[in-house]
Order: sequence, then C-alpha cells, then structure tokens
Amino acid sequence: MKKLFASMPILLFLILSLSGCNTVGEKNASLTIIYSAVAMLSLLLLIGCLLLVRKNKVWFVLLFSSVLVVNIGYTFLAMSSCLEMALWANRIAYLGSVFLPLAMLMIILNVCGTKHPKWLHGALGILSITIFLIAASPGILPIYYKEVSFAVVDGVSTLIKAYGPLHPLYLIYLLGYFIAMVTVIIRAKIKKTLDSTAHAVILLIAVFVNIGVWLIEQMTSIDFEFLSVSYIISELFLLGIHLVMNEYQRMKTIVKQVEAVHNYSDSKTASSDKMLEKPIEDDAVSPERIEIFIMGLKTLTPTEKEIYDAYIARVTTKEIMANMNIKETTLKYHNRNLYGKLGVSTRKELLEIHKHIKSVKAALEGTNNPADK
Repeated sequence: MKKLFASMPILLFLILSLSGCNTVGEKNASLTIIYSAVAMLSLLLLIGCLLLVRKNKVWFVLLFSSVLVVNIGYTFLAMSSCLEMALWANRIAYLGSVFLPLAMLMIILNVCGTKHPKWLHGALGILSITIFLIAASPGILPIYYKEVSFAVVDGVSTLIKAYGPLHPLYLIYLLGYFIAMVTVIIRAKIKKTLDSTAHAVILLIAVFVNIGVWLIEQMTSIDFEFLSVSYIISELFLLGIHLVMNEYQRMKTIVKQVEAVHNYSDSKTASSDKMLEKPIEDDAVSPERIEIFIMGLKTLTPTEKEIYDAYIARVTTKEIMANMNIKETTLKYHNRNLYGKLGVSTRKELLEIHKHIKSVKAALEGTNNPADK
C-alpha cells in the first residue's frame, strides 16, 4: 500500500511528460499507452481489493470496478478512429463515473459509522442509472449534447460537443454527492463516531481531490484526463483508511474483552463444578478470544499451569484437590486467576477453546507436512 502511494508522484510525472512533450503525430499513441497502463493498474488494484477487504466488500468492489471501467473508457476514447467508437467509449467512461460517487458515499458512511436506511441503496442506484442513461444519450437523443462530432485535435482523438438542456444534471449529481460526503465526515467527527481527526482529514482529501481535479479540467484545456489518476488516489485513500479502522476496531474489541474478563474474575464466586454446567458463549472460539487465550497461557504461574494441565486431562475437582493437597477455597482462588488470564469464565469454555486450538494446529501441521506434498 505504501509503495502504491509513493509511486503516484512518479506516475504523474510520466503522464505529464508523455502527454505534453511529444510531437503532434505521437500524442494519440502516447495517451493510448498511458490510459492502458492506468487501466492495468486499476485492474491490479481491483484484484488487491478482493484479497484485502472483508467488510463492506460490495461497495469496495463497486468502487474499484468503477475506476477500472472509467479508465477503459478513456483508453478506448484515445484509440477511437470515428464518431461511433468515440461515443461508445464516452458511454463506458460515464458508466464508471456515475457509480463511483455512489460507492464512495457508501464506504464513507460505513467508515464513519453513520446509520442509514436500507432503501437508500436502491434509491441512489436508480438515480445513478437515470443519470447514466441521460449521459449515454448522445448519438441517440440531443438532450445531453445538442450536437456532437468527432475530431482529431493536435493528434488527440476527441469529441466536439455542444451541451444540451440536461447536461447540468451531471454537475448537480456530482455536487450533491460531494456535499453529502463532506457532511457525513463532518457530522461523524462532531458526534465522535469517527475517533481520529487524521482519519477525517484523509477522508476529506479523498473527496476533495476528485472535485478539485474535475474543476481544473473544466477551466483548462489539457489533453489528458487526470481524473483517471485522481480516482485511483481516492480509492487508495479509502482502502487504506478502511483497513486502518478495521484494525483499530479489532484492538478496541480485544481491550473490551480483556476488561470484561478481569471484571468478571473479580466478582465470580460460584464453584468450578457449577461453572461446568454453564453453556459456552457463541464467540468462545473467535480470533480475539483465541489470541487472549494463547497470550494468557504464557503468563500462568507453575500452580496455575498444573491446574490447567489437570483440566485438560479431565481430572475431577476432588482429584485435583487431593493430588495438590489443597482446599476448595484455594482451588477457587487459583481458578479465578487462571480464568482471568485465559479470558474464559468456565472450565467447559477453557476445554472448548483448547480443543479448537489443538484442531487448528493439527490441520496446519498436516498442511505443512513435506510428506504430503
């Protein structure tokens, strides 16, 4: 991830060099190569997204797929040799462009912990399809572009457009998403559902970079569509903050579980025999509980380790007290410390987690056994 961020300035430099310093006859070929390279990078990032993301995967897949589709559209537009081909390339680019802000908004809502109604997904999906159909109308209806023609300007394939009455809808559509995303981030920071100011700043950068690039392109005449690169930067920001937030939430969960275990161990007074009748919790073998259990094993005293081994060997309470020559109150005392360190509340839970760890180790050893390969 860090390498991808570090490579962005180099990529921008290469793009500027290839798109602005070639002779007229070479510009079209150069842009085609650049857009193709950016599209390939988008494909690789999509594959990486599929491997890295676990939660809210559908929105990240939509985001990374939209960026890929946009860059495919730009590539085909640079390769176009006639009006019909250029129009289809333009439609492909718009297909990705209208769904990209939808995916960004949903990701930001989830990262910020902002609740939203389920119907919002469908409503915004219908809106995106509607905007796309309007943007894809050139060549069929004169509503988005009054007139459109194909030309090669300074060696670059382009569409010469005269905007139609519905063209402002796309601008309103983008600004609406922009305002919504900024509002969600600021609201999350105020309500403290977004813990870190740095996270809020990163999210705002991911939003502003695209709007800023889009406005610059509207005010200048640059051959290259820098949105193709700004989209990639934004998706990397969002992916990075998503992974950081997931790890942050995981650590908070572990801390809460450890605190709960300590509180429980201080107040627990029932006998270990009665504890055995208590049903095991559903999350007893969750990764967090396993991690606490394994770390706790390393902190056991010799006496606690002896009791732990006795439980694993299914030795009864009376036999343990007889073998160790201790009273029930002493065993309860050691049980309280033992359970607190392992993050369990019953002997049954202890045995269940031990069994799970043992089965996982056996499976791993079977997988890594050279004789099996």
